[in-house]
Amino acid sequence: MKEYILPVRDLVVHPGLTVPVYVDNPLSIECIKTATKTNQKLVLCPQHGWSYPSNADDIFTTGTIGTIAQVLNMPDGSIHAIVQTTSVVDLSDIVILNGVYSADVTPVEILDDSELEQTIALRDKVFESMQILSANRKMKIEKLNAIIKNYPMPAFIDSVVQMANIDTEIAVEILKMKTWREKLITLLEQLMLLIETNRIESNINRRVQNQMENGQRQAILQEKMRAIQKEMGEDDDEETSVISIRKRIEKSAMPAEAKEKAMSELKRMRAMSPMSQEGGLLKTYLDELLSMPWDKSDKAPIDLQVARSVLDSEHSGMMPVKERILEHIAVMKKTGKNRGSILCFVGAPGVGKTSLCKSIANALGRKYCRISLGGISDESHFRGHRKTYIGAQCGRIMDALKRCKSNNPVIVLDEIDKMGRDWRGDPESALLEILDPEQNKTFRDHYLEVDFDLSNVLFIATSNSLNMSSALKDRMEIIEIPGYTEEEKLQIAREHLIKRAAEDTGWDVNNINISDDAILHIIHQYTSEQGVRELQREISSLLRRSLLQNNGEDVKTDFTIDKIDELLSAHQNANMTNKIGFSARL
Repeated sequence: MKEYILPVRDLVVHPGLTVPVYVDNPLSIECIKTATKTNQKLVLCPQHGWSYPSNADDIFTTGTIGTIAQVLNMPDGSIHAIVQTTSVVDLSDIVILNGVYSADVTPVEILDDSELEQTIALRDKVFESMQILSANRKMKIEKLNAIIKNYPMPAFIDSVVQMANIDTEIAVEILKMKTWREKLITLLEQLMLLIETNRIESNINRRVQNQMENGQRQAILQEKMRAIQKEMGEDDDEETSVISIRKRIEKSAMPAEAKEKAMSELKRMRAMSPMSQEGGLLKTYLDELLSMPWDKSDKAPIDLQVARSVLDSEHSGMMPVKERILEHIAVMKKTGKNRGSILCFVGAPGVGKTSLCKSIANALGRKYCRISLGGISDESHFRGHRKTYIGAQCGRIMDALKRCKSNNPVIVLDEIDKMGRDWRGDPESALLEILDPEQNKTFRDHYLEVDFDLSNVLFIATSNSLNMSSALKDRMEIIEIPGYTEEEKLQIAREHLIKRAAEDTGWDVNNINISDDAILHIIHQYTSEQGVRELQREISSLLRRSLLQNNGEDVKTDFTIDKIDELLSAHQNANMTNKIGFSARL
């Protein structure tokens, strides 16, 4: 006669026990109800998977048969049943009818050797192993001790299997064994394996803990420090700032050396009170370091035709100079780098040296920055100050890069011949490193204290004379810009100066009518320079005097030679009167 089988998950039951069973699966409920109606026994059989088995291979072929002592139907449709197990059985010819399993059963005889001394010794050894295991898993061993004293061997083995969470396949193998001694030996082997596994895990955890001990100690101290600061009335803005700076450092494209330096300074800053002076200095330093354009550059492609048109539209004449500039740009396009010497434009004031540098930046599509070197006599202007000094800041080169937000701008070193030298250092020596492409790849600012690559920067120098050291001249290619001829001045005035003067004085350029002869008259009679700066001033003065005569209105005016003499002579007489009055007061 076939017996009904109830598949159970992770439950291997030994005979001689009263087992509570809770089922809410419709097929399991139907199995219990059918066995109850027919007064048949029920086999509790472990299954391989977690879901209800779909075929005979999903359940083990060994289970525990028992009698259904009580069935309690719950309001939600589930069933609580009490099963009193009697013996271990092997299953054969398993069939499935409407999802309910049944099979022929063959009892497995178990030799009762529970009273033998060897069996009792093995049981005690198992109990000792459970005590060791319970120390790691924090299990309540008192329950197992009570089972030894008050219950037979099946209850003890079943409790150990459940408490130690023995794998289902191993538990089934233990269930099939025919002596209690064999069961205890296998169970002891599994417990020793678990103990050894726990010991290895403990050693690993201990090593990890030792490695993390210093970091945890610092974290605890920092947490205490934050708690103290909070009690003192300080808010969490500082901690938020530290977290923000750390994220910015981690995401920054700065090299490994600079990132390591930044993390070290952030660690120092975090250990300080936000109210301390040094903490504020470190925060300023980190902000400066993070604001540097480590990976930001202008990516505009170099187009020689565009560069030529930009230079021609913004500067008249100077064809040899513009051709040399275009040659330099052509080399940059071919090599992709700033190869060759540093260009140095030498010429009289007003010949367009600085404006020519700005045109080069426009032609290349790069940022432009001008650094005036007139009167500089301190090396720290280029290399910066040590951050321990009061009012320390980075050098003017690093400051220019920060303001340009690019690592390949055009930086103009204006009036390079006006640099001085005193007891604070020789700025020219620092400039030699900056202008050398072989050395400036690792330029180190005293304030930032990390290397920065300046090889992508296009440096251009301007000078009024050749009054420079031979070493500095050797770093640069001197390009002399001669003075303008009268025809070139006339063309520049037509294309640029009149428009610029009109913008400065508020004139409508269409209301200005001035002939070429009138412009040449201004050049001959009122200017005496190689450049056009004085010519620019005289044209602006002409427009201002005209506004004064017309009550501030830019009426359409023909600026003839007589009109020019009338206006500019009155302007010169007013200037002479002011000079005489000033001398009289002296």
